[in-house]
Amino acid sequence: MTTIDDLVRLVPPPANPIHAFGDWGQIEATLALELPMDFKLLVEFYGVGKFVDFITPLTPFGPHDFLVQSAQQLLDSERPLREANPEQCLYPYYPEPGGLLEWAATDNGDRLCWVTDGEPDTWTVVAWNPRAGDFHAHDTGAVAFLHGWLSGLVNTTVFPAYDDTATPWFEPDRELQHVYIKLTDGHRSYLERLQILREALSPTANRGGWAQGDQRQDHFAATELGWNLTYETAYGHRIRIAFPPEDEQQVRVALLDAIHCMGCEVLSTTTHLGQPVWG
Repeated sequence: MTTIDDLVRLVPPPANPIHAFGDWGQIEATLALELPMDFKLLVEFYGVGKFVDFITPLTPFGPHDFLVQSAQQLLDSERPLREANPEQCLYPYYPEPGGLLEWAATDNGDRLCWVTDGEPDTWTVVAWNPRAGDFHAHDTGAVAFLHGWLSGLVNTTVFPAYDDTATPWFEPDRELQHVYIKLTDGHRSYLERLQILREALSPTANRGGWAQGDQRQDHFAATELGWNLTYETAYGHRIRIAFPPEDEQQVRVALLDAIHCMGCEVLSTTTHLGQPVWG
């Protein structure tokens, strides 16, 4: 049986999770439902944030109660479709008995839901694409589904499989500054430059990427620094970095030193909105 400990070993949670604790009794009273214990532990270990830049658990604490907000809107939002095309709606919706209740969302607009039938700790997961009316039932709970999908053991028809060549991660919800650095090519190969960049920011963790001919992207994190980077030639030769605003001077020094070692020169530095920085 997969537990929260298995997920924590696979994906280390933040040291200080954001909005991870609150009054579960109040949330359950509002929903008139007891919630599964594995989901409560998921929230308490990880707080507000996103797995692999794709799956966002609907945490109920902090300024936005995403779990209750979604629950209260679900039936009304789906009622018109069900009335017009009942054959496309395979499940009832909360607060109907045994109805789907969303516990996480994806960046594609998909929903991960429980089938709220029976005891909460026996609820199973349905992945749902509301745009296409695609439902895929999984005989597992929330934490086991996340662990299975992130480790490549569980696939769903609703969204793509996770690239298990990348190290799975959780990104807590935080303010990040984004800087794009456009570079000359220099005399070294792409892979040599990438190696120099990652060694300058080590330790790093792979976050996936792709390659097609001369165009490629490599995503990675400087794990101890808390910086997220993309090195690429897909949209011009550049480095994209996201970092806490208070680290800006440290980022500037570290990257300019690394770029010098890569044998490249800086052509421009801008925010993701195109505004010049580090002039």
